[in-house]
Amino acid sequence: MLIKIYPENPNPKETERVAGTLREGGLVIFPTDTVYAVGCDALNVRAVEKICRMKGVNPQKSNLSIICHDLSGISEYAKVSNAVFKLMKKNLPGPFTFILPTSSELPKIYKHRKEVGIRIPDNTIVRAIVKALGNPVMTMSVRDEDDSVEYSTDPELISEKYGSTVDLVIDGGCGGTEASTVVNCTAEEPEIIRQGKGELLF
Repeated sequence: MLIKIYPENPNPKETERVAGTLREGGLVIFPTDTVYAVGCDALNVRAVEKICRMKGVNPQKSNLSIICHDLSGISEYAKVSNAVFKLMKKNLPGPFTFILPTSSELPKIYKHRKEVGIRIPDNTIVRAIVKALGNPVMTMSVRDEDDSVEYSTDPELISEKYGSTVDLVIDGGCGGTEASTVVNCTAEEPEIIRQGKGELLF
């Protein structure tokens, strides 16, 4: 089902409806500040497994990423040094994924890699949903390598392609085509391991 949510002013009734779907283990496609993504309640292991199957990802071999509402909740799910916290504070909300060591709060499915990607997108819709849910949202890009640009940026075409696989598709306007910049913060010095959208401020 496709639902329209306006980024300038996300309707609380609609965001609560999306949060309710996530609470029940549903999958939702939503806009971010980079590309459209598919997500679920990050603490619902069955839903996480569903997305991994849908995207053909082995969670034991791949880093999983979660979206948090703001910086205050991050230390619950990842270990953050003071230096990394300052770096994140400078750059978030924004189009970055910070790879951090996991904390004990995340389910076992995240622990195989002992690392988790943390995102706080500069997008009011997804942050309103995460806030309404009260948990982080596990997220993966909807774009497949062989997709045409339209099928990863146009919500109606995304809905046409994935409507039978996910519970809701949010129309938050035209999506971007450039993925987030990934910054590995598990070693002594932060390292950009994928340059995408945005210039990291050190």
